[in-house]
Amino acid sequence: MDGRASAGRPGRRGLGAPLRPSGPSGQNPTRPKTRILAAGDDACRLLERLYRHGPGYRPGPQAEALRQIVVQNYYRDAAGRLRRRTADDGSLPPSSSAIVSPYDTTARYVRHGHIIRWKGFAAHVTETCASDSANMITGVATTSAATNDGQALPGIHTRLARRGLLPAEHLVDGGYTSLVHLERAEREHQVTVSGPLPGNPTRQHRQHEGFGRDDFHIDFDRRQVTCPRGQISQGWHGPYPTSSPTAAPLIVARFTKGQCRPCPARTHCTTTADSARTIGFPPRELRDLQIRVRAKQQTPEWKARYAVRSGVEGTINELAHGHGMRRCRYRGQPKAHLQHVLTAIAINIERLSSQPVTEEAPSPRPPTAFQTFLDQHGIPRTKSWRTLGS
Repeated sequence: MDGRASAGRPGRRGLGAPLRPSGPSGQNPTRPKTRILAAGDDACRLLERLYRHGPGYRPGPQAEALRQIVVQNYYRDAAGRLRRRTADDGSLPPSSSAIVSPYDTTARYVRHGHIIRWKGFAAHVTETCASDSANMITGVATTSAATNDGQALPGIHTRLARRGLLPAEHLVDGGYTSLVHLERAEREHQVTVSGPLPGNPTRQHRQHEGFGRDDFHIDFDRRQVTCPRGQISQGWHGPYPTSSPTAAPLIVARFTKGQCRPCPARTHCTTTADSARTIGFPPRELRDLQIRVRAKQQTPEWKARYAVRSGVEGTINELAHGHGMRRCRYRGQPKAHLQHVLTAIAINIERLSSQPVTEEAPSPRPPTAFQTFLDQHGIPRTKSWRTLGS
């Protein structure tokens, strides 16, 4: 099983948005924009003083971090006035390079949805899920918080293979799955990666109306696509590489405006009056894999087997709340990784020491307080809440 812990904020007070201290003397503390510009102006004057020592002066790491923070948060307009960069003007640096902590310049910021957000690093935890033995953590990978989960999967497999700990089937959450990684894991390591594939992003699929990509017949031998109304595409381009390392190459089939304009079902394909439909899909091998995996994921057998992965969320909670892994005690990713590994070793020792010395089959994970309550009152409990809808 594989899961991600939003682990790793440097353990120093004051971590947050840089250059936003309390208002300077004479400024109204209730006006945050004034305070932000005043702090930026103070930082610029400090840097100017530091660089007046001459061309041979080499600033230390603190001064260089301050300079980078100023550059990424402020700029001067045509009149020479200091302005603050905002997300609205598109001048903020990407999260993969923006400094978010003056205490650790390698920490990065990430946000998942509207709730989950943190600064620092991400820990990717792999553990066993056998029913006849205790669950052991077999691998911990530490990446930048801004690194996509899927990008960590090939490295996880490589490290597990080096230590002879590769599973036959790897249960992961949706953040790790992509057609590229499913095919690569099977080809390089003979590992079946099981996890929900990303959904179809088209408007027709999201709104459950109109003709989606699966309603079109794709003929790879003739390099053409047939629409539900019988029209045959007039263009076949690609495959084109994508900017994301986790996304599959894309083939694009195009229909002409002469085909789409007179079609009585045109509104089921496109809402723009002067446009024609285009269909994007991966190459044949990946397309066949996509169809096969999505069909398998609709079966009750797959859902019951995948429900076992929910147990890793308890391990993540144990790491984060039981051992404080979301608060880094060191600076830099290498030392943060060392903390993650030592924490995982401590959990493994705890689990092994709690096992009975008898010949009985050990319990893979002790029951929670809620499960104990259900058992005491004779209330049947399912193996996982994920099985309730299957």
